[in-house]
Amino acid sequence: MRALQRKLLRELWRLKGQGLAIAAVVASAVITLVVAVTTLDALQRAQADFYASHRFAELFVDLKRAPLSLVARLETLDGVNHLAPRIRVPVRLTLAGVEAPIRGQLLSLPDGRQPELNRLYLVAGRLPARDDQVVVSDAFAEAHGLAPGDGLGAIIEGRQTRLTLSGIARSPDVLYQVAPTDLMPDYERYAILWMNQRPLGRAAGLEGAFNQLGVTLQAGAIEGEVIAALDALLGRYGSTGTQTRHDQQSHRFLEEELAQQRAQAWLLPTLFLLVAAFLLHVVIGRVIETQRESLAVLKAFGYGNATLAWHFAQLAIAIVSLGWALGAGLGAWGAAALGGLYAEYFRFPALPFRVPLWVLGLSLGVVLLAALSGAAQAVWRAVRRPPAEAMRPPAPQRFRRTWPEALPLGLGQEGRMVLRHLGRHPAKASLSVLGIALSAGLLVMGAYQARAIDTMLDLQYRQVLRMDLELTFAEASSPRALGELRQLPGVRAVEPFRRVPVTLQRAHRRYRTSLLGLEPEPALRRLIDARGRAQPLPEEGLLLTRFLADWLGVAPGEMLEVAIMEGRRARLELPLAGVVDEPIGVGAYLRRDALARALGEGPALSGAWLLIDSAAEAPLIEALNERPRIAAIGLLGEAESHIRDYIDETLGTFALIFVTLAASIAIGVIYNNARITFAERARELATLRVLGYGRLAVARLLLAEMALLTALALPLGWAIGAGFAWLLGQAFSNDLFRLPFRPSPGPFAFATLIVCLASLAVAALTLRRLARFDTLSVLKAPE
Repeated sequence: MRALQRKLLRELWRLKGQGLAIAAVVASAVITLVVAVTTLDALQRAQADFYASHRFAELFVDLKRAPLSLVARLETLDGVNHLAPRIRVPVRLTLAGVEAPIRGQLLSLPDGRQPELNRLYLVAGRLPARDDQVVVSDAFAEAHGLAPGDGLGAIIEGRQTRLTLSGIARSPDVLYQVAPTDLMPDYERYAILWMNQRPLGRAAGLEGAFNQLGVTLQAGAIEGEVIAALDALLGRYGSTGTQTRHDQQSHRFLEEELAQQRAQAWLLPTLFLLVAAFLLHVVIGRVIETQRESLAVLKAFGYGNATLAWHFAQLAIAIVSLGWALGAGLGAWGAAALGGLYAEYFRFPALPFRVPLWVLGLSLGVVLLAALSGAAQAVWRAVRRPPAEAMRPPAPQRFRRTWPEALPLGLGQEGRMVLRHLGRHPAKASLSVLGIALSAGLLVMGAYQARAIDTMLDLQYRQVLRMDLELTFAEASSPRALGELRQLPGVRAVEPFRRVPVTLQRAHRRYRTSLLGLEPEPALRRLIDARGRAQPLPEEGLLLTRFLADWLGVAPGEMLEVAIMEGRRARLELPLAGVVDEPIGVGAYLRRDALARALGEGPALSGAWLLIDSAAEAPLIEALNERPRIAAIGLLGEAESHIRDYIDETLGTFALIFVTLAASIAIGVIYNNARITFAERARELATLRVLGYGRLAVARLLLAEMALLTALALPLGWAIGAGFAWLLGQAFSNDLFRLPFRPSPGPFAFATLIVCLASLAVAALTLRRLARFDTLSVLKAPE
């Protein structure tokens, strides 16, 4: 083994503590990148594969009723490749031992065959062979332990029937199995069922007809022209307008979830890698700076600059490679572990996790570049000096009073020594402060993410949604239904609403959503501003959620085109009266009486919100289940529980990983700062011991400097963390969720606690090292 190789091994062993701390910083950054990108890559590949293999439709049309004979004419439209007409009807289900209401959708299948589009992936069993047989979604079957051959009750169009399960399946158009007005899947309370066309048409009064259509396009077809042709032909049949995949509920929710994954995949790893790269650059450079005497001796023995540069580059590469390998391995393991969580919600048939090679190459390149650039600067400074000069200890600096000493702080001799040292090395002090501040900023951001999720859910379910139940009527009903609801047991308050599908347009931007007609001052479904204050609905004009208004590019006072997508399909020009700040979902709101005038109808209702006595919930649900006019019953407490579970298991898990990694970076940075400072000042501390200073006095000098640097870094870290948190909120804003930027003391206190605990632990290690400090060996000239 060559001499330099033996020296490299000795140096690595001597620097094992610092090396492991640096490796921990590198590993934390690499883990973040590998987990985020691997998860995103797996989800995107699984989605693309399932869509292609099971022929996910590209266009979707909902309508009232159209004859099957119309399909032949639709197939002749330019650009149309395949058509798949079917029946879709809402259904209410009953299961033995389950008292809570269960909603569902019944979808038709070509009798005994797979559909042309949106084909079923059979998990168990087979397609229906008899009129009373159905296939059920696998998520619902898992939630209730159902298997082929089991039975369940169903209310279809007000008529009770008994169904038998022939199979269990999933389909690309209902991968994200969520009820029409919900945001999160509820596998226990919502089901998708597939039934043969003939019996379902008979039960729903749609024999020889269809009310939903799936379409795929020919290669080169212009989507807009096909949509226009479909709308022109199907308008008379009650079409609510042709939707693209972007507007299709399951796909849209999946895309929003993937958008959040993309935000996590670029923002968080980028911040981690940039912070880690900066810290590596500084720390590696300072570590090698402490080797100046060894480097000078080697140069005096005839080693060239290139040989020495490569030797110290190997030192940096060895430390960084250890961290990178650890991060890549743990990142791959973490991504696979998270796969089980995502598989539960995304329901892809296969979700294979593999780390993309470009991610490994990118992460390795970034950390090596940062480490080698820091090493190169330190080596260059050392090799420039003649060996004789470099082997001598650094000459004492010229004494002068530094500006920190001039501050009227009333410090004693030891305090002035600390300030004098920092004042004479402002660059090193600034870099130490910045390193600790950046690690504290990452901690603030990680803690803020977890806190912001709780704030978001509290806003939505404590201030916006104050009802207990949401009832959706099978058809628009008259206000007389409210009187019936008020007479039911346990009902404390009833508030009606009207919901219609609309397309909002401003210039070239269009957005499809629901327009809610509300009471002038809604109490159970409040509209709040940025300060959480309830807003009444104006007599004229719309209210939009702020995210939607910003996306459309419309400001209060400006006109907005509103296309009603049902009934007479009226087109309205309405002013935007204001915006509301809701953290979950987007929507448009109008006074119910104004909406009725716009629709040219009487005071019709789509449903009602109920505030109830919790003790009377069970008999109330039973009474509501007996009313066929009620198509769906939504329990807000259940919805909140499911959304909290989902966020805790996905975003919450990632936030916990993030905080853990940020804490490891903070500990690594503080430890390295202390060890490097100790190495740089070893001769000075030994001199003080020779001059009569006791171990405790020397320790006070070193620890006071560490404490001062930490105290200076914390306020800067809070500011950096607030900036990181704001950036995180902006990156995560989408149709589904928006993290409110409401800084609270919690994240800042958490970051401060972790940094202080790390500093105390490092201080204890420093005291231990001082206790074993050999003064004479430090002061001896190297041989």
